[in-house]
Amino acid sequence: MFKLTHFSLLLCFFTALVNCDLQPCDADEGTKALNQMNILLLYADDWRHDTLGVAGNPIVKTPNLDQLARQSVRFTHNYVTTAICGVSRASLFTGQWMSRHGNRSFKPWDTAWDETLPGLLRENGYFVGHVGKWHNGRIPADRFDFARAYSGTHWIEEDDGSKIHVTQKNENDAMEFLRTRPDNKPFCLTVAFFATHAEDHNPLQFLPQPESMDLYEDVTIPVPVNATQESFERLPEFVGNEKNEGRNRWHWRFDTPEKYQTMMKNYYRLATEVDSTCGRLIGELEKQGTLDNTLVIFTTDNGYYHAEHGLADKWYPHEESIRVPLIIRDPRMAASKRGSTNDDMTLNVDLAPTILSAVGIESPETMQGSDIGPLYLSDEKPAWRDEFFYEHPMLKSTEFIPASEALVRKNWKYMYWPEFDREQLFDLKNDPIEEQDLVSNPEYAVKLSEMRKRFWQLKEKAR
Repeated sequence: MFKLTHFSLLLCFFTALVNCDLQPCDADEGTKALNQMNILLLYADDWRHDTLGVAGNPIVKTPNLDQLARQSVRFTHNYVTTAICGVSRASLFTGQWMSRHGNRSFKPWDTAWDETLPGLLRENGYFVGHVGKWHNGRIPADRFDFARAYSGTHWIEEDDGSKIHVTQKNENDAMEFLRTRPDNKPFCLTVAFFATHAEDHNPLQFLPQPESMDLYEDVTIPVPVNATQESFERLPEFVGNEKNEGRNRWHWRFDTPEKYQTMMKNYYRLATEVDSTCGRLIGELEKQGTLDNTLVIFTTDNGYYHAEHGLADKWYPHEESIRVPLIIRDPRMAASKRGSTNDDMTLNVDLAPTILSAVGIESPETMQGSDIGPLYLSDEKPAWRDEFFYEHPMLKSTEFIPASEALVRKNWKYMYWPEFDREQLFDLKNDPIEEQDLVSNPEYAVKLSEMRKRFWQLKEKAR
């Protein structure tokens, strides 16, 4: 009996060895996963690059994100490849331009799930959660370990009939994830805030929490120098008209001085509420002792016109629309790099490959972005882009939102409006607010020709 039992144990031992050779060994995978960094992606809505105190905004109060930036590297020239909620979110998770992932509005993308950031993380042992705005069709909740998707209104009715502010709900759900997650797995949590997005069909537009109403009460929000009728009339006629949705929303928010002050104060109140929640979530990680093993990223889905060019919202290739914040707190970062800024041109499509590389997962060939990590981890600067292709689809009609494309550089921008075969050229070094279109100026014919050629090359590569 003893010999038979002994033989059975040996047989089980050798079977386990063989199985480990044939397939991933659970123990090794578990050890590897536990050694990988956690990920907290703080993803706000409709914040442009300067909606941060640390970015030089003299009005908005973002003390927690400012503090995060002092522990991080902040990228000052970070852009989205398409400035609209759904498409930008698809680009974030797939690492692809719209031309490749195929989501041209708010529907599911075409990319296979096992080639996306959340899919790859979960496949490699991560406990993966998403809280808040999804905006790519119905969220595939079965592909997450924790999924709570909602957006569209600032006040949400709970099951018991009470109402909760969407940012507070974001915080409650994120806290539940952090406090109930398993201890034997690394985690990735995306907190996709709805704020500061307007509640589009509500005449109040921006509805902060009552306790925020004292904020900015005695402040006068500066009006941009090009928030003028003259600037609006300098736009191409298919944008600079009263039928365009950007102009329509300008009337909702900014067409009187009093309305401008009310709307912008409430917009900033929503931003400060998001900042407070970010601070509390980071504080929870610190309390749990996991902050120093967590990659924390703050960014947003697109920028926002604050009445510049006589417009509201986003969509078009101006800097206000396409340039967004990016703060990365990486535990691997040298102390000397913390609190630094970097002016290299980074993109939303870079974040998926950056996160995957940070945790030792190979990016699929379908991802088009690049790993940002070497820009702040390496002593030697790697070869890096100095331009990118921007694209946005037509929505509903050319009168509503016409398609727009661009070749974007730090000092120059070539815009192309495909339905009208219209070109524009801007010298951003001398005209950072994009008011003087040089496309018809013969002095810039060579520059126009060069940028036009490069534009078509990059457009082709985006597919």
